[in-house]
Amino acid sequence: MSNELVLTLAERGIFTILLVAGPILLLALAVGLAVSVFQATTQIQEQTLAFIPKIIAVLIGIVFFGPWMLTKLVEFTTDLYQNINLFVG
Repeated sequence: MSNELVLTLAERGIFTILLVAGPILLLALAVGLAVSVFQATTQIQEQTLAFIPKIIAVLIGIVFFGPWMLTKLVEFTTDLYQNINLFVG
């Protein structure tokens, strides 16, 4: 297995991770920003107010984006298994 093949495989893996995790992370970021603005304007400094909406948003995001995320991960894994003869030997 050449260095170029290893780097390509690592690049594809990292890209897949970013592609799959991106929507959930952006959703959590947007909800966290909205909660922070709400806390700043109302001066409510409740600690649980920062976490509960993010948890709910991430769960809702997983419900909506879950099938797409699973499809991307299965495609990547299937591609790895189909090309395993390139990686071994």
